Amino acid sequence: MIEFASHADGATYHGYLAKPDSGEGPGVIVIQEYWGLVPHVKDLADRFAANGYVTLAPDLYGGKVATEPDEAGKLMMSLNIAEAERILSLAIGRLLDDPATTSASVGVVGFCMGGQLALFAAGANAAVTACVDFYGIHPNVHPAYGNFVAPVLGIFAEHDDYASAASVAALSAELDAHGKAHEFITYPGTHHAFFNDARPEVYDGAASKDAWARVLAFFKQHVK
Repeated sequence: MIEFASHADGATYHGYLAKPDSGEGPGVIVIQEYWGLVPHVKDLADRFAANGYVTLAPDLYGGKVATEPDEAGKLMMSLNIAEAERILSLAIGRLLDDPATTSASVGVVGFCMGGQLALFAAGANAAVTACVDFYGIHPNVHPAYGNFVAPVLGIFAEHDDYASAASVAALSAELDAHGKAHEFITYPGTHHAFFNDARPEVYDGAASKDAWARVLAFFKQHVK
Protein backbone atom coordinates (compact mmCIF):
# COMPACT_ATOMS: atom_id res chain seq x y z
CA MET A 1 0.00 0.00 0.00
CA ILE A 2 1.20 3.49 -0.83
CA GLU A 3 0.04 7.02 -0.09
CA PHE A 4 -0.27 9.78 -2.68
CA ALA A 5 -1.25 13.39 -2.10
CA SER A 6 -2.76 16.38 -3.84
CA HIS A 7 -0.25 19.18 -4.35
CA ALA A 8 -3.14 21.66 -4.21
CA ASP A 9 -4.36 21.01 -0.69
CA GLY A 10 -2.29 18.14 0.69
CA ALA A 11 -5.22 15.71 0.86
CA THR A 12 -3.91 12.14 0.95
CA TYR A 13 -5.21 8.96 -0.64
CA HIS A 14 -4.08 5.37 -0.75
CA GLY A 15 -3.66 2.61 -3.27
CA TYR A 16 -2.02 -0.73 -3.91
CA LEU A 17 1.12 -0.53 -6.07
CA ALA A 18 2.61 -3.59 -7.77
CA LYS A 19 5.80 -3.61 -9.82
CA PRO A 20 7.32 -6.17 -12.21
CA ASP A 21 10.32 -8.24 -11.15
CA SER A 22 12.31 -6.24 -13.70
CA GLY A 23 11.61 -3.14 -11.62
CA GLU A 24 10.03 -1.13 -14.42
CA GLY A 25 7.39 -1.19 -17.14
CA PRO A 26 4.42 0.63 -18.67
CA GLY A 27 1.72 1.94 -16.35
CA VAL A 28 -1.71 0.47 -15.67
CA ILE A 29 -4.48 1.67 -13.34
CA VAL A 30 -6.83 -1.01 -11.96
CA ILE A 31 -10.21 0.28 -10.73
CA GLN A 32 -12.08 -1.67 -8.10
CA GLU A 33 -15.49 -3.33 -8.18
CA TYR A 34 -18.17 -2.03 -5.84
CA TRP A 35 -16.80 -4.20 -3.03
CA GLY A 36 -13.82 -1.87 -2.53
CA LEU A 37 -10.07 -2.44 -2.63
CA VAL A 38 -10.41 -6.11 -1.71
CA PRO A 39 -7.77 -8.87 -2.06
CA HIS A 40 -9.09 -9.82 -5.52
CA VAL A 41 -8.29 -6.34 -6.85
CA LYS A 42 -4.80 -6.45 -5.34
CA ASP A 43 -4.33 -9.88 -6.91
CA LEU A 44 -5.24 -8.42 -10.30
CA ALA A 45 -2.63 -5.69 -9.82
CA ASP A 46 -0.09 -8.40 -9.03
CA ARG A 47 -1.08 -10.28 -12.18
CA PHE A 48 -0.51 -7.21 -14.33
CA ALA A 49 2.84 -6.66 -12.61
CA ALA A 50 3.78 -10.27 -13.37
CA ASN A 51 3.16 -9.41 -17.03
CA GLY A 52 5.47 -6.41 -16.96
CA TYR A 53 3.24 -3.51 -15.88
CA VAL A 54 3.73 -1.04 -13.05
CA THR A 55 0.22 -1.19 -11.64
CA LEU A 56 -1.67 1.03 -9.22
CA ALA A 57 -5.11 0.22 -7.79
CA PRO A 58 -6.38 3.34 -6.01
CA ASP A 59 -8.70 3.02 -3.02
CA LEU A 60 -11.89 4.92 -3.85
CA TYR A 61 -13.64 4.10 -0.56
CA GLY A 62 -11.06 5.42 1.92
CA GLY A 63 -10.36 2.00 3.39
CA LYS A 64 -13.94 0.73 3.51
CA VAL A 65 -14.72 -2.69 2.04
CA ALA A 66 -17.97 -4.59 1.74
CA THR A 67 -18.70 -8.29 2.19
CA GLU A 68 -22.43 -8.27 1.37
CA PRO A 69 -24.05 -7.04 -1.87
CA ASP A 70 -26.38 -4.62 -0.08
CA GLU A 71 -23.45 -3.03 1.72
CA ALA A 72 -21.44 -2.82 -1.51
CA GLY A 73 -24.38 -1.27 -3.31
CA LYS A 74 -24.69 1.41 -0.65
CA LEU A 75 -20.98 2.21 -0.88
CA MET A 76 -21.24 2.46 -4.67
CA MET A 77 -24.26 4.74 -4.59
CA SER A 78 -22.71 6.98 -1.94
CA LEU A 79 -19.52 7.39 -3.96
CA ASN A 80 -18.73 11.06 -4.51
CA ILE A 81 -18.10 11.13 -8.27
CA ALA A 82 -16.09 14.37 -8.18
CA GLU A 83 -13.92 12.91 -5.42
CA ALA A 84 -13.50 9.68 -7.37
CA GLU A 85 -12.40 11.68 -10.42
CA ARG A 86 -9.85 13.48 -8.27
CA ILE A 87 -8.49 10.24 -6.82
CA LEU A 88 -8.18 8.66 -10.26
CA SER A 89 -6.46 11.76 -11.68
CA LEU A 90 -4.01 11.86 -8.79
CA ALA A 91 -3.38 8.12 -9.10
CA ILE A 92 -2.60 8.50 -12.81
CA GLY A 93 -0.21 11.34 -11.99
CA ARG A 94 1.43 9.31 -9.22
CA LEU A 95 1.90 6.37 -11.56
CA LEU A 96 3.39 8.48 -14.36
CA ASP A 97 5.72 10.21 -11.87
CA ASP A 98 7.05 6.88 -10.60
CA PRO A 99 10.59 6.31 -11.93
CA ALA A 100 9.63 2.68 -12.55
CA THR A 101 6.94 3.68 -15.08
CA THR A 102 8.44 3.65 -18.57
CA SER A 103 5.33 4.73 -20.52
CA ALA A 104 4.26 8.28 -21.31
CA SER A 105 0.62 7.23 -20.90
CA VAL A 106 -1.38 4.68 -18.92
CA GLY A 107 -3.95 2.02 -19.53
CA VAL A 108 -7.00 1.82 -17.28
CA VAL A 109 -9.09 -1.25 -16.56
CA GLY A 110 -12.10 -1.44 -14.32
CA PHE A 111 -14.63 -4.02 -13.23
CA CYS A 112 -18.35 -3.54 -12.55
CA MET A 113 -18.52 -0.05 -10.98
CA GLY A 114 -14.86 0.31 -11.93
CA GLY A 115 -15.62 -0.41 -15.57
CA GLN A 116 -17.80 2.67 -15.79
CA LEU A 117 -15.17 4.64 -13.86
CA ALA A 118 -12.53 3.47 -16.35
CA LEU A 119 -14.60 5.10 -19.09
CA PHE A 120 -14.94 8.17 -16.88
CA ALA A 121 -11.16 8.34 -16.39
CA ALA A 122 -10.61 8.05 -20.15
CA GLY A 123 -12.91 11.01 -20.71
CA ALA A 124 -11.25 13.11 -18.03
CA ASN A 125 -7.56 12.48 -18.67
CA ALA A 126 -5.71 12.53 -22.00
CA ALA A 127 -2.91 10.48 -20.42
CA VAL A 128 -5.19 7.43 -20.73
CA THR A 129 -4.45 5.78 -24.07
CA ALA A 130 -6.17 2.43 -23.50
CA CYS A 131 -9.43 1.80 -21.65
CA VAL A 132 -10.84 -1.60 -20.70
CA ASP A 133 -14.38 -1.83 -19.37
CA PHE A 134 -15.40 -5.10 -17.74
CA TYR A 135 -19.22 -5.02 -17.56
CA GLY A 136 -19.20 -1.44 -16.28
CA ILE A 137 -22.17 0.06 -14.51
CA HIS A 138 -22.87 3.10 -12.34
CA PRO A 139 -26.01 5.17 -12.97
CA ASN A 140 -24.45 8.40 -11.71
CA VAL A 141 -21.26 8.24 -13.77
CA HIS A 142 -21.44 9.95 -17.16
CA PRO A 143 -18.16 9.79 -19.11
CA ALA A 144 -17.19 12.56 -21.52
CA TYR A 145 -17.01 10.29 -24.57
CA GLY A 146 -16.10 13.14 -26.89
CA ASN A 147 -12.82 13.67 -25.03
CA PHE A 148 -11.56 10.11 -25.41
CA VAL A 149 -8.02 9.65 -26.70
CA ALA A 150 -8.13 5.98 -25.75
CA PRO A 151 -9.72 3.19 -27.75
CA VAL A 152 -12.07 1.06 -25.66
CA LEU A 153 -12.11 -2.70 -25.15
CA GLY A 154 -15.42 -3.77 -23.65
CA ILE A 155 -15.82 -7.15 -21.97
CA PHE A 156 -19.41 -8.17 -21.21
CA ALA A 157 -21.50 -11.12 -20.04
CA GLU A 158 -24.46 -12.56 -21.90
CA HIS A 159 -26.59 -12.79 -18.76
CA ASP A 160 -26.09 -9.54 -16.88
CA ASP A 161 -28.85 -7.72 -15.04
CA TYR A 162 -26.51 -4.79 -14.37
CA ALA A 163 -24.92 -4.24 -17.78
CA SER A 164 -27.69 -5.50 -20.04
CA ALA A 165 -27.44 -6.15 -23.76
CA ALA A 166 -29.46 -2.98 -24.33
CA SER A 167 -27.07 -0.87 -22.25
CA VAL A 168 -24.07 -2.39 -24.05
CA ALA A 169 -25.66 -1.55 -27.41
CA ALA A 170 -26.36 1.99 -26.20
CA LEU A 171 -22.73 2.42 -25.13
CA SER A 172 -21.52 1.18 -28.51
CA ALA A 173 -23.84 3.63 -30.26
CA GLU A 174 -22.60 6.47 -28.04
CA LEU A 175 -18.98 5.72 -28.92
CA ASP A 176 -19.89 5.43 -32.61
CA ALA A 177 -21.62 8.79 -32.46
CA HIS A 178 -18.41 10.37 -31.17
CA GLY A 179 -16.23 8.50 -33.67
CA LYS A 180 -14.36 6.63 -30.94
CA ALA A 181 -12.67 3.30 -31.65
CA HIS A 182 -13.98 0.37 -29.65
CA GLU A 183 -14.28 -3.39 -29.66
CA PHE A 184 -16.90 -5.16 -27.55
CA ILE A 185 -16.94 -8.86 -26.72
CA THR A 186 -19.89 -10.55 -25.03
CA TYR A 187 -19.14 -14.03 -23.69
CA PRO A 188 -21.96 -16.56 -24.19
CA GLY A 189 -23.33 -18.25 -21.09
CA THR A 190 -21.55 -15.94 -18.66
CA HIS A 191 -22.91 -13.79 -15.84
CA HIS A 192 -21.98 -10.46 -14.29
CA ALA A 193 -18.54 -10.56 -12.61
CA PHE A 194 -17.54 -13.74 -14.45
CA PHE A 195 -13.88 -12.61 -14.28
CA ASN A 196 -13.84 -12.59 -10.47
CA ASP A 197 -12.25 -15.88 -9.40
CA ALA A 198 -13.04 -15.05 -5.77
CA ARG A 199 -16.74 -15.58 -6.59
CA PRO A 200 -17.07 -19.22 -7.72
CA GLU A 201 -20.84 -18.85 -8.19
CA VAL A 202 -20.26 -16.64 -11.25
CA TYR A 203 -16.62 -17.21 -12.24
CA ASP A 204 -16.06 -18.58 -15.75
CA GLY A 205 -12.52 -19.85 -16.27
CA ALA A 206 -12.59 -20.21 -20.07
CA ALA A 207 -14.09 -16.76 -20.66
CA SER A 208 -11.71 -15.21 -18.14
CA LYS A 209 -8.68 -16.75 -19.82
CA ASP A 210 -9.72 -15.41 -23.21
CA ALA A 211 -10.57 -11.97 -21.81
CA TRP A 212 -7.22 -11.76 -19.98
CA ALA A 213 -5.31 -12.52 -23.19
CA ARG A 214 -7.29 -9.82 -25.01
CA VAL A 215 -6.58 -7.24 -22.31
CA LEU A 216 -2.83 -7.94 -22.32
CA ALA A 217 -2.69 -7.69 -26.12
CA PHE A 218 -4.71 -4.46 -26.02
CA PHE A 219 -2.43 -2.82 -23.47
CA LYS A 220 0.67 -4.00 -25.31
CA GLN A 221 -0.59 -2.26 -28.43
CA HIS A 222 -1.77 1.02 -26.88
CA VAL A 223 0.32 1.70 -23.75
CA LYS A 224 3.80 2.58 -24.96
